[in-house]
Amino acid sequence: MSNSEQAVGQAELREVRRENRGLLWSAALFSIFINLLMLTGPLFMLQVYDRVLGSRSEETLVAMFVLMAFLFLVMGILDWARGRILARLGARFQARLDKRVFAAILKKASLSQHTKDSDNQLKDLESVQRFYASPVFAALFDLPWTPVFLFGISIFHPYLGMLAVGGGGLLIMVTVLNQVTTKHAVMQSMAAAYQSDRMAEHLHSEAEMIRSMGMQETSFQRWHKARQRSLEQGMRASDLGGSFSITTKTFRMFLQSAMLALGAYLVLQGEMTPGAMIAGSILMGRALAPVDLVVGQWVMVQRAKRGWDNLVELLSEVPADETRIKLPRPQARLVVDQVTVVPPGARQASLRLVNFEVKPGQAIGVIGPSGSGKSTLARALTGVWAPAGGKIRLDGAALDQYDPERLAQYIGYLPQRVQLFDGTIAENIARLSLEPDDAKVVAAAKKAAAHEMILKLPLGYDTPVSMAGGQLSGGQVQRIGLARSMYGDPAIMVLDEPNSNLDNEGSDALNAAIRQMKAAGSSVIIMAHRPAAIKECEMLLMLEDGRRKAWGPREQVLAAVVQNHQQIKKAAQKPTGVT
Repeated sequence: MSNSEQAVGQAELREVRRENRGLLWSAALFSIFINLLMLTGPLFMLQVYDRVLGSRSEETLVAMFVLMAFLFLVMGILDWARGRILARLGARFQARLDKRVFAAILKKASLSQHTKDSDNQLKDLESVQRFYASPVFAALFDLPWTPVFLFGISIFHPYLGMLAVGGGGLLIMVTVLNQVTTKHAVMQSMAAAYQSDRMAEHLHSEAEMIRSMGMQETSFQRWHKARQRSLEQGMRASDLGGSFSITTKTFRMFLQSAMLALGAYLVLQGEMTPGAMIAGSILMGRALAPVDLVVGQWVMVQRAKRGWDNLVELLSEVPADETRIKLPRPQARLVVDQVTVVPPGARQASLRLVNFEVKPGQAIGVIGPSGSGKSTLARALTGVWAPAGGKIRLDGAALDQYDPERLAQYIGYLPQRVQLFDGTIAENIARLSLEPDDAKVVAAAKKAAAHEMILKLPLGYDTPVSMAGGQLSGGQVQRIGLARSMYGDPAIMVLDEPNSNLDNEGSDALNAAIRQMKAAGSSVIIMAHRPAAIKECEMLLMLEDGRRKAWGPREQVLAAVVQNHQQIKKAAQKPTGVT
């Protein structure tokens, strides 16, 4: 991806971040007072050693103790408030982008034949949110104060300042080296872990097939190999990161002790007071604490950086949908004019210069051998794939003039592979609506001739189903999918191999549903292999190698292009749906 393309995603993320700049400025303001109040400990120690012990005044000690306790209380309250602010910053950032990223992921998946193994942008967004809410991000507000504290140490004595600056500079060099050295290892570890998890999820979803075909041992070996690679990469990244973390922690503790030793030497030489010696040691620890925290949590920083980069790539590849005017409900008139479709990621068109027209109350059958472009046409008619050339018009308006969500209400779609989702049957028919319209659900089920079948289930419409399948047969799932496509009375129905899993009763129910749709003025387009599926079609479109080979009345097309026309005609006329 070019820099200019990435700039689009960067600008979108930065705009969302700018919306929360009020919270950022609040956190920065709180950080100023928090770091100023961090001087309470060293100054208290300085006064105790140099003033209280010298004067032996208990009143001075009590007064200073009360002041110190009050300042630490204020610092604690401000630090607590800053943490809550940063947590809300992360939550608002995620909430603002949740819908945008979710929609972009779905759109990218629908437009991609193959997705990268690293694509997991919802987790990427979560990693950025966690970073904003973490102590590591708060430490970034404290890092600019490290030079201030080091300069404060040099006020006690130049030698102390030289030791502090030298040690702090060395720690910063270790931090940079940590970033350069561990970056590749952490990336490989995360990629290996994702591959292992993805394989485990896929094997789990196909558990029935794996056990029935005796593939349990071989599938375990494959997963175990991926798991081992993930563990090895994770251990390598952990070893590298841990080495740097332990190094910085140990060196920071050594610097504090070295600062104390140098301070003691300077006290013995009469060049500074014991209070300054203790205060310098404490101030040194405070100055290097943010550096130590960032190095120790560097994996989180890298995950957030990688998540940000992945989000930039996603939002650059998939721009936000433009706001479109709300067009009125269309009539069931569809015109396909010189349409050419190139599947996403492909170099060659699957459909070339296809023309036909569908009128209200008409059923169109689309036939042809496998690979002729029937499913490609179905995706183009539903607006999932945009034509590379030509236009598809619904009631005169091109499909891209409709809002995608509203277009889906006007064009019902039954794909080849029907998938139900976690929820009840009613919720699946209502397209996962949180508050299904009971009347519309029942009406759609009756149109699909699935009402009686659903009532026979243990809990009827409230029967729970899942993505992994369950007690429903393939034919039952197909009929529920048909009811879902009819939910809300769409103007156009696009059915891709609708009777592939149906028995005779299901095929009859499908044909009855098609007749009912036509009688209501809707149009139906059926991609078919089986003759029973085109029984209710008045017109046929035959595709071959992505081109229109024939178009016209059903009998005329069958007689012209199909050798066993009479057998197919008889099969299509059988009332039982036998093929």
